[in-house]
Amino acid sequence: MSKDQGKNTDNEHSPDLKVWVGLDLGGTKMLAKVFDEQFRELGSAKKKTEGHRGMEAGLKRMAKAIEAALKDAGVDKSQVHGIGVGCPGPVDADKGIIVEAPNLGWKKAPVVKSLEKAIGAPVVICNDVDSGVFAEYEFGAAKGAKSVVGIFPGTGIGGGAVINGRLLQGANLSCMEIGHIPLFPETGSKDGGPTLEIAASRLAIAAEAAQAAYRGQAPHLLEACGTDISNITSGKLAAAIEAGDQAIEDIMKKAANLLGAGVATVVHLLAPDMIVLGGGLVEAMPDIYLKGVKDSANARLLGPYRNTFKVVAAELEDDAGVKGAAAWARRALT
Repeated sequence: MSKDQGKNTDNEHSPDLKVWVGLDLGGTKMLAKVFDEQFRELGSAKKKTEGHRGMEAGLKRMAKAIEAALKDAGVDKSQVHGIGVGCPGPVDADKGIIVEAPNLGWKKAPVVKSLEKAIGAPVVICNDVDSGVFAEYEFGAAKGAKSVVGIFPGTGIGGGAVINGRLLQGANLSCMEIGHIPLFPETGSKDGGPTLEIAASRLAIAAEAAQAAYRGQAPHLLEACGTDISNITSGKLAAAIEAGDQAIEDIMKKAANLLGAGVATVVHLLAPDMIVLGGGLVEAMPDIYLKGVKDSANARLLGPYRNTFKVVAAELEDDAGVKGAAAWARRALT
């Protein structure tokens, strides 16, 4: 599919056109996109996040990214229905602030106040994983589901949920921090013992895979990557399994089994009809993850909860967060 497929490239719009804007603030770049009321893409812009320049400078760059996307779309600020922003870290949606974004060095960032002043349109914020899950619910793998939980194993393990068409959000903070579910909590341990994220994230998998390569148990991975975990990507892990590194396959199955334990906890709490798994690990090894997670969860569930949900791979790619943020703004503001 071409990049322009589904994108309205005609910048001659009626002045009566109203648009929704999404902004995904994550990683080293921020992405802004403009959508019409049928959620066809009209324009987009990218800016470097440059969190090292400070919070105030970052907030200004967010406004500039939105302004650039509006210019690309050929629409005016006055035509903006609303803006949705997917933010890293915990957010207080009612106060409109990012409570803390460690990767940016921000605390209590007044995103809503800053953008509403700059753009002159209502702004809604949510956690960036929440926006990705909402996109899958509205447009992707979970379209048509009643209640959805999304889990994205990567450097950490992020989670989000849509219950009866609404993002699940806490009273004071965004929630669904699935990666911090404790595993095997140890009495007397100051840190409470290992968490799901510590045991089953891509970083944990890469570290264990590097040890296997060092011990000679994964010769194909050793040849491709050495033992430097920064070189051990999801694709390289998948290739090593395909080439016959049984130790790497065992590591991946163990990680899927542990993730399934977390899913069982979530199913007992929320009883969703759909679990969406996304991220590079799932994309590279869908068969191992989808079956492994579902089998592991069902083995731990009370009888009535078994097989009451589907486990599917996320369908949307890098644009999920920005589209989901805009879609959540539409849902929250109308």
